[in-house]
Amino acid sequence: MTQHVAPPLVLIPETAPFDTDQRAWLSGYFAALLGPAVGGATALAPGEGPSAGPKLADNDDAPWHDPATPIADRMAMAKDASEPQKLMAAMAQQDCGQCGYNCADYANAIFLKKEERLNLCQPGGKETLRMLKKLEEEFGASGGAAPANAESGETPKADVALGPLGYCRENPVYATFLSRTRLNAPGGEKETWHVEIDLKDTPIDYAVGDSLGLFPANAPALVDAVIAELGARPERIIGGRTLRDALLTDYSLGAAPDGLYQLLSLLTSGEARKKAQALAAGEDPDGDAAYLDVLGALHKFPGARPDAEVFLESLDELQPRLYSISSSPKMDAGRVSLTVDAVRYNHRSRLRLGVASTHLGERLPEQTKVKIYLQKAHGFALPEDLSKDVIMCGPGTGIAPFRAFLRERAATGAPGRNWLFYGHQRQASDFFYKDELTKLRDDKILTRLSLAWSRDGKEKTYVQDRMRETGADLWKWLEGGAHFYVCGDAKRMAKDVERAIIDIAAQHGGKSPDEAVTYLAGLKKAGRYQADVY
Repeated sequence: MTQHVAPPLVLIPETAPFDTDQRAWLSGYFAALLGPAVGGATALAPGEGPSAGPKLADNDDAPWHDPATPIADRMAMAKDASEPQKLMAAMAQQDCGQCGYNCADYANAIFLKKEERLNLCQPGGKETLRMLKKLEEEFGASGGAAPANAESGETPKADVALGPLGYCRENPVYATFLSRTRLNAPGGEKETWHVEIDLKDTPIDYAVGDSLGLFPANAPALVDAVIAELGARPERIIGGRTLRDALLTDYSLGAAPDGLYQLLSLLTSGEARKKAQALAAGEDPDGDAAYLDVLGALHKFPGARPDAEVFLESLDELQPRLYSISSSPKMDAGRVSLTVDAVRYNHRSRLRLGVASTHLGERLPEQTKVKIYLQKAHGFALPEDLSKDVIMCGPGTGIAPFRAFLRERAATGAPGRNWLFYGHQRQASDFFYKDELTKLRDDKILTRLSLAWSRDGKEKTYVQDRMRETGADLWKWLEGGAHFYVCGDAKRMAKDVERAIIDIAAQHGGKSPDEAVTYLAGLKKAGRYQADVY
């Protein structure tokens, strides 16, 4: 009698852009993530089957999957949903990949206990972290997922399996930082850089639409100020490293975490203690919580000076940052480029800096090593059919993936037409990649270039205004099968662009308001409307 052996389950097809080892690791990872649901040769959909348990989260059944919807409204929408779906509703809904997952997969990984870290959602920040802790406590009380450590309020670190080298945040590689070039002309209010990184000694092989994860370092001046405020010695050894080195690369000095406020509340008394306890609970007793970084929290409670080792234990881990890739491997072999706004602003006489953006924009010396990894895109890629038309909408640094798209289309000789909507504050100072885009237009690769400048005229003009002005032609492109892409701010710009498409479908497509909304939903479902938002 011949024993029948089921064929191995393959979740990552051979046509996917990975080598054999990467496909094997990803197949194993997703098989472990989905658990019993993929036990046979035919995988069950989330929530199917007699013993599948609670319905797992997925984008197709998530009315809250909208980054512009406040978290309170998202949780209200999910109040009768399954535990994994509630966890998903707590996420920022950007599918940005900074956590190493999309929103639904991160929620499912937490629920299935494949991921114990609750602080990976960077755009959701403390708001998401607090809600995830609250949900885990609720689930634990009802016999579901185990809660976070109740005593510290923190989630224990998981032993995370390493993925392919250079292809996940847990297994990064070192690459050479080549150069930075200022994109803004004199007179611009912002500081934006074109950054080049050498990939030739790394295993990373990217595609346009992907993002690059980068591990930054805190500003030395900020680290020194924190150490001085603690009254500690920078050379003190904690966990095998000096306090200064640990604060430079291992710990976030951004938004003060709840754990720090809990620690400070134990070292104060009276009204100060009440305020620290309120801040730890997510309240805002003095109306300044949104601006309190770690140094600001120490300034706010000057009498509380924790021991340096206990202080480090109260901080969050310094997380990597993701940037949309602005180069094409077919045209820029062996290197990758990013388009980065250096974040700087003043608050109460203190200069505040974006960690990764100023690390890249001013502190990282050229020809030194930087720790990176590739984040594959979740549903953000050029159409496989090169004859399809492409419409791209990317104001500011949202131009990044579309510079990559256009370079790719030029390299492949794609016959499809290309239309770019680009906008910023002032044409004289903020026209990023002007010479490149002009040449692409002259070479007939960029079919149309629609520009919007918000500070050049009496009235502010944005990309969505240019879309409406050219609505008749844009509608013809969409009806002809064009793919539409948007990159930029998730809560405002992207929603305004969606509203413009709905208005164009109504005005030029003769659709009712409900039909226009359904039309946009159809584009999304067909993969013809794709967003890379942050």
